[in-house]
Amino acid sequence: MMKRQIPAGEYPAPLSFRTENYEAGGEFASRRQPWCKVGYAVTGVMEACVEGRRFLCPPHYATWIPADALHRCYNRQNVKFVSIYINQDLCVGMPETACTLALSPLIKAILADFAARRITVPKTEDDIRLALVLVDQLLKAPRRESYLPVSDDDLLRPIIDALLKKPGDRRSLAEWARTLQTTERTLSRRFQSDLGIPFNEWRQRSKLVASLSLIEKGKSIQETANDLGYSSPSAFIAMFRRQTGVSPTHLS
Repeated sequence: MMKRQIPAGEYPAPLSFRTENYEAGGEFASRRQPWCKVGYAVTGVMEACVEGRRFLCPPHYATWIPADALHRCYNRQNVKFVSIYINQDLCVGMPETACTLALSPLIKAILADFAARRITVPKTEDDIRLALVLVDQLLKAPRRESYLPVSDDDLLRPIIDALLKKPGDRRSLAEWARTLQTTERTLSRRFQSDLGIPFNEWRQRSKLVASLSLIEKGKSIQETANDLGYSSPSAFIAMFRRQTGVSPTHLS
């Protein structure tokens, strides 16, 4: 197996890292860059628009942005955000269009180590080897079209359409199975095989996405919790904190 080598190049090539804290309301102008980029929020949610498509970067998930893709980012709340800039030569095998990557614990641990030691460009042999492990892990990371994937599957589409239209719909997978005259096991398998995540995880993500839009429109935490089917604002806040690491109160 060919050993991956880091080529020579100008900053930010071949690899560089940046971990920053951004206050709520930050917006970064549209740009194109001659290198590839991976970005994710350690806490909070960063939103990105890449070639007209909207992406979310919450904890555990990153947005992959190919070289020269037009993109801009903005954050409605305080975020701790990691940016990885990678020379195109190291990105052979990565998608040609933007997508969402699921980050492994190893990826996050390497990035946390670099941030703790304030490494922005790996220079020592040990750090270069660690950076190459990171690149290999990114190449292997599960990929999805977006943080909230959709499907045209005959059984999944009615559920997805209903929940996107009314995120507060509280029907269980068993209830959906009865409605669609199938089994809960069949639906569970379809969610996992077609979307890559379980039903409950998909529903949690849909509620997070919906909550950002509702609060942006001026709805209070109480109103947002009601619209999303939560029994109390505290239940909604707990979900939001689990998904993002911060409270939604900073958005309103």
